[in-house]
Amino acid sequence: MSRALLAHVLHRPPLLASRSGAGARGLLASRIHPLRRLNCSAVEAAVGPTEEVPAPPARKKRVVSGVQPTGMVHLGNYLGAIKNWVALQDLYETYFFIVDLHAITLPHDAAELSKSTRSTAAIYLACGIDSSKASIFVQSHVRAHVELMWLLSSSTPIGWLNRMIQFKEKSRKAGDENVGVALLTYPVLMASDILLYQSDLVPVGEDQTQHLELTREIAERVNNLYGGRKWKKLGGRGGSLFKVPEALIPPAGARVMSLTDGLSKMSKSAPSDQSRINLLDPKDVIVNKIKRCKTDSLPGLEFDNPERPECRNLLSIYQIITGKTKEEVVIECQNMNWGTFKTTLTDALIEHLQPIQARYEEIMSDQSYLDNVLLEGAEKASEVADITLNNVYQAMGFLRR
Repeated sequence: MSRALLAHVLHRPPLLASRSGAGARGLLASRIHPLRRLNCSAVEAAVGPTEEVPAPPARKKRVVSGVQPTGMVHLGNYLGAIKNWVALQDLYETYFFIVDLHAITLPHDAAELSKSTRSTAAIYLACGIDSSKASIFVQSHVRAHVELMWLLSSSTPIGWLNRMIQFKEKSRKAGDENVGVALLTYPVLMASDILLYQSDLVPVGEDQTQHLELTREIAERVNNLYGGRKWKKLGGRGGSLFKVPEALIPPAGARVMSLTDGLSKMSKSAPSDQSRINLLDPKDVIVNKIKRCKTDSLPGLEFDNPERPECRNLLSIYQIITGKTKEEVVIECQNMNWGTFKTTLTDALIEHLQPIQARYEEIMSDQSYLDNVLLEGAEKASEVADITLNNVYQAMGFLRR
């Protein structure tokens, strides 16, 4: 994901049936109360001519984000995304999903996909995502993601996709014969993920801004091609089909680097497991990985020396894990040697991750609970997504279903 930021517009969609069937409609009807339009004269009579009518509560801005279920969720995923989501769910209307459709852009293990999808969802919950505050669901369970992707593809120039850096890098490594079309077009699916929910903000790392910029360009292009008066002539409400989302970049922890190379991002796809701390790593593994992680031979520890990327990375991890300020970490650690600091960092990591690991095991032992969370999340997401999708179908001239 990647790009820039825009404001929020009040979203008042028509009430459409959920695509999940009659049972889902009944469940949603019990939870969701449609907005009522008030007659002005009735309000005056009820309140009186001198009393002020209270303004309706402003809708929270909407945030969407997701993580692939391939491989183990690692410290970079947690500090760069999931940990921030826990704070965001109290401030925004949030949709967090497992992007399983993105997981098949490269060859994958079909037998492991469903297992890792379930495991990733459990990690979301174990890290503190609250299903009563946020919608948690699996991407492929909301079919509007794929449908909107196809509609957006018709308006996305191939040149926009050819310039994407990640496609160039991954296709170069894999070779043309091993690269599917999905690797080229998945940024359009990513745009669909975001635009379906009329998202105001998208949490992104500094290396992901190119994808969000593409999403913004696609939104503006489709708005210009099919929105406004053109849509209104076809019976729609007119105006923009999509909000143009803004990037939400955390001040720290947005990009956690490899333990073996301070210039490379911590990644699931890195061949060496030594390069990352997985959220479910046991204590002895964490001790060993920190003990063996790459450092330098310079005295003292410092954040801002560009010649010491590993030092900056490890200090940043310690700062986020402990919740301390940068200044507090500098005062505490600037005169430490590497042996002392590695022990301090290891202890902080184990203390922070142990409750998450315990909660994860508890959730995974109750499959029905996890299934219900994902079902309810998909139903909530589908209600919003289907409104956007039907609007786009209408604006593009399709025969209404």
